[in-house]
Amino acid sequence: MSSSSAPPDMQPPQMRDGASAGPPIDADRPTGGRLRLVMDRLVTGAVSAVSVAVALLTVSLVVALLVRSLPVLGLQSLAEMITGTVWHPLQGKFGFWPFIVGTLWVTVLAMLLATPACILTAIYLAEYAATGLRAVVRPMIDVLAGIPSVVYGLFGVLVIVPLVRDRLAPAAAEHLSGVPLLAPGKVSTGYCVLAAAVVLALMVTPVIISVAEEVLRGVSPGVREASLSLGATRWETVKHVSFRIAMPGLIAAVVLGFARAFGETMAVLMVAGNVAQLPGSLFDPAYPLPALIANNYGEMMSIPLYDSALMLGALILLVVVLIFNLLAELVLIWARRRSSQ
Repeated sequence: MSSSSAPPDMQPPQMRDGASAGPPIDADRPTGGRLRLVMDRLVTGAVSAVSVAVALLTVSLVVALLVRSLPVLGLQSLAEMITGTVWHPLQGKFGFWPFIVGTLWVTVLAMLLATPACILTAIYLAEYAATGLRAVVRPMIDVLAGIPSVVYGLFGVLVIVPLVRDRLAPAAAEHLSGVPLLAPGKVSTGYCVLAAAVVLALMVTPVIISVAEEVLRGVSPGVREASLSLGATRWETVKHVSFRIAMPGLIAAVVLGFARAFGETMAVLMVAGNVAQLPGSLFDPAYPLPALIANNYGEMMSIPLYDSALMLGALILLVVVLIFNLLAELVLIWARRRSSQ
């Protein structure tokens, strides 16, 4: 006879009281809900700690560079060094203006060359390219992103510099002799602002294309279909719908490329010419700030205050990058608000 049909006086005490015949529940053992809550708090704390550590790392970099820069700041004011045009460490003259201007020339020109082509390429890959073509092109773009900067620098020395020296500079001297910023000097070696900008444009191209394509492909297909159903062409849909929605992400893609170009050292060092002067033309040599630090740190530290001046240069470079990132974040906030209206 089964236990369920046994008389009440012969059933186990647990069953007579209406309780389950299973093992007793340990009230002190945490339930699944409590365990998930504990894990959630641990993960939240870990993420918060990492975020604070990253912020503290940025502050630590600024403080460390500032401390190392104090000796030269005690000799000259910051305004004098930033606006100074003479770089003569043996005489204690540290003018950073030629290096700052050289960095801006090369970076801005590289972004002007790269941004339109990258955005149009991303639009084609996201909106027009067939699946098979996209599957071939995207791995090639990823390979370009992983090429070391010194390889780009060698490409610039072997290809871009001779092209500028033998073809572009003579053509500009013949046809653009009276145009400001485009007329070359008497002799152009090819190691100039234009060569460095072309190399940097090639380097930032895969970064901008990859991010911009992902952003454009993230636009909801329903939005595109709604636009097409109203009679808009594919280009009108891209221009007025997809581009508008993806604008914050496209700005972020350009900012990532700008950050890569602004802090690039090796490739620029190899093709920019590295002459401490204010460039007056695209065909004049330049000396970007990262190249100055890479070229001189650790070699001429016997000169008083040289180490401190280079640390100040690194601090200026870091502050400029932070300012541009802040401006880019403000632009992103404005673009998000505009796209949501």
